[in-house]
Amino acid sequence: MTRLEARPARRAGHADPATTEVRAELVQLWSRLGQFWGIPAGTARVYGWLLGCPRGAGSDEIMAGLTMSRGAVSMACKELRDWGLVVAVQDPGQRRVRHAVQDDLASVVRSIVETRKRREWDPILAGVRDWIPRLESASSEEAAVLRERLESIEACVGMADTMAQRFLEGGMLSGLGLRTLTAAARAGTRRSRKANGKPTASRRKTP
Repeated sequence: MTRLEARPARRAGHADPATTEVRAELVQLWSRLGQFWGIPAGTARVYGWLLGCPRGAGSDEIMAGLTMSRGAVSMACKELRDWGLVVAVQDPGQRRVRHAVQDDLASVVRSIVETRKRREWDPILAGVRDWIPRLESASSEEAAVLRERLESIEACVGMADTMAQRFLEGGMLSGLGLRTLTAAARAGTRRSRKANGKPTASRRKTP
């Protein structure tokens, strides 16, 4: 059971103007950034929209909220589940399935690293480790230069892959204390905003 499942249902109603505006801007931002992570724009839009849904949402709600087709929503939700960013929740006695964001930050980060490793770093390493030995018997200058560059790629990607693997195995994650660090960062940000909202001693006007 996810934390989202344990939360009590809130009364349905229209979001306040500030929430509606921020959600719309968040959806647009995620749709632009998604391409840099290898996520289709439509999939990123759905994720951005679901971030503002406390208990998740069904396909019909997502379709209405984003003006997307049922097929597009279905594909987006499947992609998000593959990334480990969204979970499908079915309440007891209900046929309706709602899609809810995974709000365990540690799980989200691990899922993103694992997916990118599988989709990007693993194919690169498999390729260069196959090509380098095949170039060793070649005597041309082009072969020597290409082999040297492939070895550099293998070294760099291999180092990143090793760090990712250690992270996925839990060593780095446990050492970092991700939840503790996140909570501390959020508290620090709130204190900073509160402090910045008040005039400093040098700026106060004397009566």
